Amino acid sequence: MNLMERAKSPTPKFFRVLRTIGLALATAGGALIAAPVAIPAAVITVAGYLTVAGSVMTAVSQITVDGESDEKQNSNDG
Repeated sequence: MNLMERAKSPTPKFFRVLRTIGLALATAGGALIAAPVAIPAAVITVAGYLTVAGSVMTAVSQITVDGESDEKQNSNDG
């Protein structure tokens, strides 16, 4: 299964929730980084970590597939 097939395959419910949380973290971090007011350097640093962590969580959750659906698809092919 290549990367595009994995991205289009059904995602388990747990990983859909994680994907949503990751999107929220990345958005919050991005909003803090782009804030037009003066923010302490520590907050900017944490916002950068939030953005990276949220992006990675979202990417990993998106390419996780439901193994049962994959097995059903393979049994129908053969």
